Amino acid sequence: MKRNVAQQLIEAHLVDGNMTPGEEIGLRIDQTLTQDATGTMVMLEFEAMQVPWAKTEVSAQYIDHNLLQTDFKNADDHLFLLSACKKFGVWYSRPGNGVSHPVHMERFGKPGRTLLGSDSHTPAAGSLGMLAMGAGGLEVALAMAGEAVYLRMPSVMGVRLTGRLPDWVSAKDVILEMLRRHGVQGGVGKIIEYYGPGLECLSAMDRHVIANMGTEMGATTTVFPSDGSVRQFLKAQGREVDWVPITAGDPAAYDEADEIDLSKLEPLIALPSSPGNVVPVREVAGREIYQTYIGSSANPGLRDFAVPALMVDGAQVHERVSFDVNPTSRQILENLAEMGLLQKLIASGARIHQAGCNGCIGMGQAPATGKISLRTVPRNFPGRSGTKEDQVYLCSPETAAASAMTGVITDPRTLNMTYPRFLEPEKIRINTRMLLPPADPGIPVELEKGPNIKPLPIFEPLPDRISGPVLLKVGDGISTDEIMPAGSRVLPYRSNIPEISRFVFAPVDESFHERAIAHQRQAFYLVGGNNYGQGSSREHAALAPRYLGLQAVVAKSFARIHRQNLVNFGILPLTFVDPDDYGRIHQGDVLAIEHTTEALRKGNTINVRNATRNIVFATEHGLSARQVAAVLEGGLINMARRRQASRSET
Repeated sequence: MKRNVAQQLIEAHLVDGNMTPGEEIGLRIDQTLTQDATGTMVMLEFEAMQVPWAKTEVSAQYIDHNLLQTDFKNADDHLFLLSACKKFGVWYSRPGNGVSHPVHMERFGKPGRTLLGSDSHTPAAGSLGMLAMGAGGLEVALAMAGEAVYLRMPSVMGVRLTGRLPDWVSAKDVILEMLRRHGVQGGVGKIIEYYGPGLECLSAMDRHVIANMGTEMGATTTVFPSDGSVRQFLKAQGREVDWVPITAGDPAAYDEADEIDLSKLEPLIALPSSPGNVVPVREVAGREIYQTYIGSSANPGLRDFAVPALMVDGAQVHERVSFDVNPTSRQILENLAEMGLLQKLIASGARIHQAGCNGCIGMGQAPATGKISLRTVPRNFPGRSGTKEDQVYLCSPETAAASAMTGVITDPRTLNMTYPRFLEPEKIRINTRMLLPPADPGIPVELEKGPNIKPLPIFEPLPDRISGPVLLKVGDGISTDEIMPAGSRVLPYRSNIPEISRFVFAPVDESFHERAIAHQRQAFYLVGGNNYGQGSSREHAALAPRYLGLQAVVAKSFARIHRQNLVNFGILPLTFVDPDDYGRIHQGDVLAIEHTTEALRKGNTINVRNATRNIVFATEHGLSARQVAAVLEGGLINMARRRQASRSET
């Protein structure tokens, strides 16, 4: 059997380990991506490493999350990031230029390259035949410094696509079908690779939709071949020279297999409050709605706006519905205007917002309490929209536009109109003037730090005895949005760890910060259920709890990126050997691990004593020797500083 696309990409960038599923491997990173909600900390971490210039082929910083400027904080961060990009050799995408993922795809994405991003939806670039992965900001900073990224070698799930999408069904329904089949944990430890004759009806931007939301399945990443559709996309972007063909060998081996006949799909929708809660639209049709929303990194293509524009042409959206349109890039917005499609949206009653993440990350556009909001965004975790008691459904642009006109959830196939097919133009309007290159190497640049930008906290090495209370016990599926919420109130503090720590676990337990402070930020434990830390790659969900005193998390299972973020900041992640032990621990119980250093280095099993109930239960850490060293030293930043000091001495 021959190599599939994922294996080819890994093999070409392998610097450490072997390609056996489950074994730790190190990969060379060609490109990095950061956005402003995570990038401020990345740049502070990069500065702390004292590396003068990024060592990647391309590193790019996008201003797309923190666009609301209700006071000085976001504006100050933007100026800091601009100065950091000039100083450290990073491209800077100005506010309003668009969401990181589609803009990076338009301007920098190259088949065959690796991309590491401090955003969990970085795998969207797999649509171009790239190996693109989300990671914590510290790992991205290390990649910018020329370090390899380490992960467990994933298995590869091959998904064969056949047939053609019927009218009123689009790429969003393909990934919702995958979530319906496999759920939010079905991709854990896997790369999802799509192949087969059905790819012919999917453009590069259609594939972006599917690759983007592979993250919601817990997948390490998603990959597509680099074929004629990718070549056509790059040609339209004026970058055909960057195209190289990459296809799976024939026959190629896969560790797991699935198949989707595209012709048999129907409009699907994910109900609150999980991307995996998927049903056919027809089953929930007729429910009254308040809002529909098109755009976001999960549906960023020109066709994702053009088809709704053609649907609402000459119509008026329902009087009760807020029809929110979020152009995903300045380029998309300019092309919509030039083609007359923007006017159709405006005339229908649509509310046009600036190019950026906006309501997807809870930065404005919050829905009314308890009212249904249909969105083309990638995730619908509780409260993520900015409304605590929200009812967010995930759907295609076709379903969103149809429902905007009727005022109720509507299967678009029931509309009395012909499906408005949209053909991507061969030539489009391109404007790169809001994408700024770094300064020339050697030109001195001062970092511009406003009063909200605080130094990185310094953490001590992990103690040999970890003793403290279970300050919080939570259930299954706790997301990083619940650990460290987003939104306009919280995101502006991303460069101020003491201040942002006030919001840790606020959606789950508003008293958590107060209790942590009352505990005088001494060592404490958290206990969680399955898939603890799912969702965003935000390292603040580890960094802020660590600042408050968190030293160990015991859970039934962890989401990949969050588990690594815990390690990155010196927090010990442990899983129950017997999941039933979860029920034997209560919030407030005092747990203790003795001789931590010896236990971590000796084997995989660590015994934890519940001193309150006088019982001992077994856990496993599953860490590599490299990860053990990072945890014991208090995190990767301490290791990086030590290495830098050693180099300076020699």
